[in-house]
Amino acid sequence: MNLYLMRHANAGISRGNVELDQKRALVDEGKQQCMVMAQALVALKVSIDAIVASPLKRSMQTAQLVATEMGLETRVEINPALAPEGSYAAFQQMLGEYEARGCDGILAVGHNPNLFHFLGRMITGNGGAAVRIRKGSVMRVDLEHHPPILRWLIDPRTARLLLNATRHA
Repeated sequence: MNLYLMRHANAGISRGNVELDQKRALVDEGKQQCMVMAQALVALKVSIDAIVASPLKRSMQTAQLVATEMGLETRVEINPALAPEGSYAAFQQMLGEYEARGCDGILAVGHNPNLFHFLGRMITGNGGAAVRIRKGSVMRVDLEHHPPILRWLIDPRTARLLLNATRHA
């Protein structure tokens, strides 16, 4: 199974109030990041069977925009394991549920520092991976290996450069 971990796109500045911050929406730059990343995923021929996001607005918007731009008709599912307070155990349980459903490709949209810690624990066993995950970045993690293997990580800036280069080639 391939896991495509995505950090939510740019939603501007964090709010001091937790309730307001949970409702923070993507800014225009974040929406553009979603479009670029969706185009990159299509160019990479990524196959997605399920899309799951944190319950926070910015993650749900990121997931929905990427799905729409990719032409996917899969409904975005919500899972608290991807919320900022989500635990690694809950994240692992979520992955097990998708594997049991026979999914080969999952797009999971969440937040830092959780994604950073989840990725580190998966690929090193102890959480010690030093990987920079910019807003809107997507990582492909091959879960067929033990430990899982980080196959690639692409951020919106790099995706934009690569897409522009291939269009002009």
